[in-house]
Amino acid sequence: MALLEAICLMMLPLACSAAAQGSGGIVDATTLRGKIMCGYQGWFRCPGDAENQGWDHWSRNRARIAPDTLTFEMWPDMSDYPTTERFDALGFTYPDGKPASLFSSDNAATILRHFQWMRDYGIDGAWMQFFLVGLPGGPLESHYRSRRRVLDDAARAALKTGRVWALSYDIAAMPTDRIYEVLTRNWKQLVDEGLVHGPRYLHYHGLPVVQIWGFYWNNKSNLMTPELGNRLIDFFAAPGRYHAFLVGGGDWNWRSNPDPKWQALYHRFQAYAPWNVGNVSIGPKGALRATTHYWKADKQDCDARGALWIPVIYPGFSWDNLKREPAGQSNIPRRRGQFLWEQFRELSAMGVDTVYVAMFDEVDEGTAIFKVTSAPPVQAHFVGYGGLPSDWYLRLVGLGSKMLHKKQPVPAAIPIVP
Repeated sequence: MALLEAICLMMLPLACSAAAQGSGGIVDATTLRGKIMCGYQGWFRCPGDAENQGWDHWSRNRARIAPDTLTFEMWPDMSDYPTTERFDALGFTYPDGKPASLFSSDNAATILRHFQWMRDYGIDGAWMQFFLVGLPGGPLESHYRSRRRVLDDAARAALKTGRVWALSYDIAAMPTDRIYEVLTRNWKQLVDEGLVHGPRYLHYHGLPVVQIWGFYWNNKSNLMTPELGNRLIDFFAAPGRYHAFLVGGGDWNWRSNPDPKWQALYHRFQAYAPWNVGNVSIGPKGALRATTHYWKADKQDCDARGALWIPVIYPGFSWDNLKREPAGQSNIPRRRGQFLWEQFRELSAMGVDTVYVAMFDEVDEGTAIFKVTSAPPVQAHFVGYGGLPSDWYLRLVGLGSKMLHKKQPVPAAIPIVP
């Protein structure tokens, strides 16, 4: 990795621009501002892949995948993946009768393919999700070797495609008393190994950027406290080798939190991203829309103290299979992209150009924007793109990103056709 980085740095911009041809160009890795990046889970595994963990994140039973074990909502469009990146999902067939397959994230070629899509459609890069439960010291630390391999593959893919990336730690399901030690120890390791100082790792004010998801009030899955939050902020704010620019992520309604200790914590963040997925309102014609009425006040609050507000936008939602709910029970319809486009329009009116897109590959909760098929296997319930091209949401995010970057007004109607 170090040799590859050194060669690329010596040859910039000639060699790297050749590797990053496409609408994306080479993204400036020295600033967080102006970045429209996607969350990237990278947690899908298949039997026979590099780690052989079974059907992790595809099925609740790693030993088998069947209609009654599914934990994902959208079937990826596998037409671009060669046979070396496909894993047969026995028992599942497409409407034409052909056998269905899935991908493993623990495959350097697949990670590169996804970053190439980001480049080709004009998406700046990825927030690489790193769950504490899967780190050394976590209850699932046996997964770390595979997760770290994905992270290294993403760093190489970003280098080859001119994208940027940053770590996004997530404390979900981690015991409170282990969060600080596990997280800070891992950060120190990655700093010492030089991973976060690579040429494609995102920096801001000369510091590597790091995000922590989990600043939720009274949330049973995210056992955060103001005391722990302040310890984490103090760690990353301390001058020295491990100093970083910290982005907090948590409650969308953070300003209405009545606890003064939590308010003091929120106001220590240099940047804050409110998780808005699932937060909906009824539109004028009865259609569900992402709730955005609080955005202006959020931004004003952050602007007033010199903090960066990073809104989270999403294309829709569904997790019927994951939660074992009746088909359609949890669905927030995408409305052929209009649901997502309305959020771009609101941000355009506010002059915002730094955005977190949820998510690139999240088919478990139906928020994926990468290539998904509208003709999934017939053996179970899946949500597709309603007959739209499988790259429709990559196109929309790329177009919306371009317009926000250029400060162009985003029109009410989507200006491209499928």
